[in-house]
Amino acid sequence: MAALRARAVLLTGSNRGIGLELVKQLLGGPRPPAWIFATCRDPEGPRAQELRDLASRHPNLVLVKLDVADPSAIISAVKIVEGKLNGAGLNLLINNAGIYAPATLDTVDSEEMIRAYKTNAVGPLLMAQAFLPLLKKAARESTDKGLSCSKAAIINISTIMGSIEKTSESFFKPVISYRCSKAALNMLTKCQALTYEETGILCVALHPGWVKTDMGTQEADLTADTSVRGLLSVLPILSEKHSGSLLNWEGKAIPW
Repeated sequence: MAALRARAVLLTGSNRGIGLELVKQLLGGPRPPAWIFATCRDPEGPRAQELRDLASRHPNLVLVKLDVADPSAIISAVKIVEGKLNGAGLNLLINNAGIYAPATLDTVDSEEMIRAYKTNAVGPLLMAQAFLPLLKKAARESTDKGLSCSKAAIINISTIMGSIEKTSESFFKPVISYRCSKAALNMLTKCQALTYEETGILCVALHPGWVKTDMGTQEADLTADTSVRGLLSVLPILSEKHSGSLLNWEGKAIPW
């Protein structure tokens, strides 16, 4: 299996679920990144205890306070990451933070729609804008040819529920604000791919599957361990041919 050779990785929503499992498996891999920046809203709070325990044992894990819906918090996070990288670039930005509400067409309101868009679509947009200079730096300084996650990449954690073509198959859970905001994230990913490809940055949306987390509930098909093992086996094989695509945790294409 190909290995991910990213020197510096940043993940949002790292204190639970898929984000926490990504941190664990990146740390435990055969070639862990020199720097893993794990962000969450409250690194000092009770919900980040496991993340703090990991950081106490792994000096390459840096916890960063960040709410992706807050532009000023993103700017502060960039300064922290820049300081640690000390002139180096950021190879991999994984936009994992997301929110989910069981709202139907009858119950959803404007406040809930805006809240979902701010975190699920606008947050990843602002994160990419803010960290773009560090991603470009990593791309420029890499000796790798083509596009890859080891060179410079933006990975947006999306969902099959944002696929318009696949909606009828999963509409037993309407979750309107979540679906619409993730469809917007898919469009963002395509636009990022077309815009950033010339600077050497790969942009891909990944569906982690229906995972047993707080968001996915215990009804889900996959454990976080299985999902993340799949995602981490897909990341090293991504290239320019996948740019702007929506793929699942096994690397299979999902239609828009």
